[in-house]
Amino acid sequence: MGVWITDSFIFKYSTFLNEVVPNTIRLIAAALVLFPGWYLARKGMKAVFGTAREEPGVINTGVFNIVRHPIYTGAILFYLGAILSTLSLASAAFWALIITFYIMICRYEERILTEEFGNDYLEYKKKTGMLFPKLRSN
Repeated sequence: MGVWITDSFIFKYSTFLNEVVPNTIRLIAAALVLFPGWYLARKGMKAVFGTAREEPGVINTGVFNIVRHPIYTGAILFYLGAILSTLSLASAAFWALIITFYIMICRYEERILTEEFGNDYLEYKKKTGMLFPKLRSN
């Protein structure tokens, strides 16, 4: 967010595309990405932290039926929405690094979850995409 705020509102180094793309188009595109990102992150947080469970297990309902890491997907979409609102190219480059970082975190967490839940988690992985929905099932 620091890169986006600094580039978009202070230095305006890489926001020259704002002169080409009208505000209305940018803000509609941003909203179309921000709201699903907010929804995924909110519902993911509620499922993980707001629901009491008797025993630990694989959460595969709600937004976890769409993607395995809805909180990270929500954050990625939120950042994309911010980028679309100002068309900051510096922020877009940094966004690529953020996605790489999230993929590394996801892989690390999935190793732990596979050790903890074994075949239950492996079956869940086959059906559900990591950060984005699977277009076809395996």
